[in-house]
Amino acid sequence: MVVQEYFALNTEAGNLMVVLSHRHQSDHECEKLEIPKPRMTATQALVKDIINSKTGETGNKRRKGAKNSETAAKVALMKLKLHADGDKSLPQAERIYFQVFLPKGSKDKSKPMFFCHRWSIGKAIDFAASLASLKNDNNKLTAKKLRLCHISSGEALPLDHTLETWIAKEDCPLYNGGNIILEYLNDDEQSLKNVDSYL
Repeated sequence: MVVQEYFALNTEAGNLMVVLSHRHQSDHECEKLEIPKPRMTATQALVKDIINSKTGETGNKRRKGAKNSETAAKVALMKLKLHADGDKSLPQAERIYFQVFLPKGSKDKSKPMFFCHRWSIGKAIDFAASLASLKNDNNKLTAKKLRLCHISSGEALPLDHTLETWIAKEDCPLYNGGNIILEYLNDDEQSLKNVDSYL
């Protein structure tokens, strides 16, 4: 015969007579028993709130325009440096990198290249044409001329300007690591008509 010891237990639910082995709230299934919540639940809820508030803010804080283009060019620059072709004897400090979009009908759509920042636009065109194995008749009067064109405006860059001057421009600059278009234009054409078709 098993003898069980009873004793009076005062709980928030009232006075109970329970067996000694059921003296804890969890053992005697007390109605007022509050099961402790896991500690991480509150932390997880807080983390979710923070993440939700941050994702809502990112849309408002995005920069538009030149700052965004400049940042994109910096990211592209890091990638371009890995694969760009150019004159390997140029010191790193003098190099300017571009993703050069080649003329329509070329074998490749674009090619990463680097040039010396002090070179004229004309010299950069000649160098890019040789790297991409393009026909360059810029020294012939009647032929279509290879021209470097600005990626956003489509403007043909003047042959006597340097790359350095276009990098330093306040309005509509070229970015080190940015895009540029190489295309054949007639003498009377000063810009490309459909820049988006190259991208």
